[in-house]
Amino acid sequence: MAGEPVSLPAWQTLTDEQSRRWTEVLDHVADALPSGAVSVVIDGGAAQAAVVADRLADTLHASGRPCARLTEPTPAMADDWRAGRAPDTVAVADGSHWRGRPPTVEWDVVVWLRTPPVGRAATGGRGPGCDIVIDLHDPTWPVIRQLTDRLVPHDRWYLSESRAFFAIRAATWDTKFGDDMPAYAAAVTEANLTTGGVVVDIGCGTGRALPALRDAVGSHGVVVGLDLTPQMLTAARTHAQRAAADLLLGDARNLPLADASVDAVFAAGLLTHLPDPEAGLGELARITRPGGRLVLFHPSGRAALAARHGRPLRPDEPLAQAPLRHSTARTGWQLTGYDDPPHRFFATATRRNT
Repeated sequence: MAGEPVSLPAWQTLTDEQSRRWTEVLDHVADALPSGAVSVVIDGGAAQAAVVADRLADTLHASGRPCARLTEPTPAMADDWRAGRAPDTVAVADGSHWRGRPPTVEWDVVVWLRTPPVGRAATGGRGPGCDIVIDLHDPTWPVIRQLTDRLVPHDRWYLSESRAFFAIRAATWDTKFGDDMPAYAAAVTEANLTTGGVVVDIGCGTGRALPALRDAVGSHGVVVGLDLTPQMLTAARTHAQRAAADLLLGDARNLPLADASVDAVFAAGLLTHLPDPEAGLGELARITRPGGRLVLFHPSGRAALAARHGRPLRPDEPLAQAPLRHSTARTGWQLTGYDDPPHRFFATATRRNT
């Protein structure tokens, strides 16, 4: 719960499914570490960092990789940690006191734990200068939210981690965010979609936009909801039936739709969940006919959303106006509208003739 510190459960208290989730995350992190001698520090999350570092060390030992768990209260006490160690030993430490005193020139890998904001102890966002971000808002269900391409291509972790992030939230999503339905309807109305056209909600989640999209395109139009997570599509069935919409399981980075086959794309909160937002915009352009419409929406503005997650608002974020204008232009779109007040994010673009 936001506002309360999280504590990591003991292995024996986890269900089999939760244990598999922890194992999958730790395996991803271990596999991402470069070969040879590597130094790793776990930061953020206060006391949770030590537990995650312990679990990562156990994972490395189990895989047969030599590992030194640096646990001294001050880095100076561990200056001789290499004594008697194999030359390819992985050093694993935790905490901000270690973060500022790497055992070599610099840390090879920095892991940041994102936890609910707790006053000044908030550890939201991506963390400063980190390579890997693990979301621990639910301590029984960790999810990797960032893993730099310099360590491992995102194709090796994106699908499992995105599905894990949303699968655990699908059943309660509408209970938590159901009040956003009018905002979705207002955004679709303002988008002024073409009656009788084909519209696809990419990353449709529980389908909150589908009824409004049906009203927009009328009875002769086609409405499709697509999502990466099977649990979300299960939760979307009620809205889909009401909207006479089709549901598809698919990845926004490789859509199961033909070139220039849709008249409009609606995407709520999609781009910030993609490892490469510009590539995602390019894929949305591929399926959209020239003159077609792109609608990017979120029921909170960027500043409000950043504050909710305990992170600063950065001018280089994908949805900031200048970066979005540049990325849409590079991917076949022309940005035609941009509005980012506290209560919503709403941007529109038109598919250029290319």
